[in-house]
Amino acid sequence: MVLNPESKYSNRRTYVLKLRGDATPGALAGRLENLVSGRQCEFSCIEELSASIADDLASIAVEHAVDAVGE
Repeated sequence: MVLNPESKYSNRRTYVLKLRGDATPGALAGRLENLVSGRQCEFSCIEELSASIADDLASIAVEHAVDAVGE
């Protein structure tokens, strides 16, 4: 058996999701933090949460591309 040194789940994509005390299934609100970069964003609905994750993933992809060019 050969172990793959590359994790299927990148640490760069590790988040902490903190929901506000008054959040409900119909009205999610809270803060999202990327554990590696420390980037944080507040959200007041599921659409903002989804957009925040998408934006963060896009910036990670750009950073990864820049890193790859520098190698």
